[in-house]
Amino acid sequence: MPHLIFRGISVEQVKTISKPLVQELAEICACGTDNFTLEIVQSTFVFDQNEVPGYPFIEVKWFERGQDIQDQFAKAVTRNVHSLGIPEAEVAFTAFLESAYYSNGKSFAEE
Repeated sequence: MPHLIFRGISVEQVKTISKPLVQELAEICACGTDNFTLEIVQSTFVFDQNEVPGYPFIEVKWFERGQDIQDQFAKAVTRNVHSLGIPEAEVAFTAFLESAYYSNGKSFAEE
């Protein structure tokens, strides 16, 4: 269920890395590639009264998998973003509690 939300990176850029990125992340998380969602947020960034390019920022929403897996995941995301010629990017994680996450009204803690 990892959900990656990209900001400051174009749809075409994410498309370019989507397949190798998801395959690598699935290996790291020991899950299927169909568990991943990639979302690209189209935002306008403003600084000093001007529109400016957005800073590459990737937010990952997922169930906690431990520090080692999180570190590997962040490095894989960063490496793939760098492969686009983007020199800097930030990755941030938000962990969901299984008891607070529902699918069709059923808590993931019940499974």
